[in-house]
Amino acid sequence: MKKIDFLIIIVIIIILAPFFIFPCVYNTYEIFNREHSLIMSFLKFAVLATFGECLGLRITNGVYNKKGFGLIPRAVVWGFLGVVISVAMTVFSSGVPVFLEKMGLENASGIIKGDFCGSKFLIALCISLTMNTFFAPVFMTFHKITDTHIIENGGTLQGLFLPIKMGKIISNLDWKRQWNFVFKKTIPLFWYPAHTITFLLPQHFQVLFAAILGVVLGLLLAIASLDKKK
Repeated sequence: MKKIDFLIIIVIIIILAPFFIFPCVYNTYEIFNREHSLIMSFLKFAVLATFGECLGLRITNGVYNKKGFGLIPRAVVWGFLGVVISVAMTVFSSGVPVFLEKMGLENASGIIKGDFCGSKFLIALCISLTMNTFFAPVFMTFHKITDTHIIENGGTLQGLFLPIKMGKIISNLDWKRQWNFVFKKTIPLFWYPAHTITFLLPQHFQVLFAAILGVVLGLLLAIASLDKKK
């Protein structure tokens, strides 16, 4: 480990410690999270998901940031995507139980909000399957487009706000990898089970857990990238 790794660990401890040491800090977070959920979704993903990409860069390139990586633009994009994910989670977690009720599963909307049981697991699985089958591919493709746009503009904040060359970027995407790895492997092997766990959690923890999953995925993708090089 390098000095920068120890520094990162110390900073993380300093940031997280007050939430465990001082109840008032955690209570303030809970209140703000409840009253301003979309703002918190932006912040959670801007910080955690971007940190996941930095960890991935550390594993593959030995650094947390580099010229052209676009740390701030990536954080802005992840914040925006975090809001989109929060909205999607609300829509699917509300809509799928209603659909299951129409299919004969009584009180699915109430069960998913209650204590753990077999029916709750089934409902959470259905929500995850539906969201990741219909929403995730579009979301992942858009995220890939924004990543490409950031890189093509040198990772500058100004470049982030330039018009995205959709046609050019979409035409040049590696669709073989997008289909064979991103869609066919990460969705069924990672996102289906991971988001099943997400929807089993209390609602106020779901977006935070989803953001943490972004960190985990960044690590897994980086490790997979190293294995591929070998």
